[in-house]
Amino acid sequence: QVQLVESGGGLVQAGGSLSVSCAASGRTNSRYALGWFRRAPGKERDFVAAISRVGSITYYADSVKGRFTISRDYAKNTVYLQMNSLKPEDTAVYYCAAAESNYVGPNRSNYDYWGQGTQVTVSS
Repeated sequence: QVQLVESGGGLVQAGGSLSVSCAASGRTNSRYALGWFRRAPGKERDFVAAISRVGSITYYADSVKGRFTISRDYAKNTVYLQMNSLKPEDTAVYYCAAAESNYVGPNRSNYDYWGQGTQVTVSS
């Protein structure tokens, strides 16, 4: 079992930057691939980015490629999502997820554990 707690969301102007974090507890996060998803109002939960157990593989949604960066800190059991050049359409609740299978990709059903989410709002 692993528990995931997101933090760092907030309000930012378009073009700005924000970083969200996800702290894992219960087991070392090196056992899991970790991903970020987001759900905008009235929409489904969409894939944003993922990183493999040892951090050697990352995968991004086309909509964030070149603007967002996922990384992980094994000492802190934390995964980060650095978001630059933010757009109003990036406004959403951002969720952290963990995959025991080391799956790195957009399929929600391949992730075993989920956090509660953190709100990111980008104003125009």
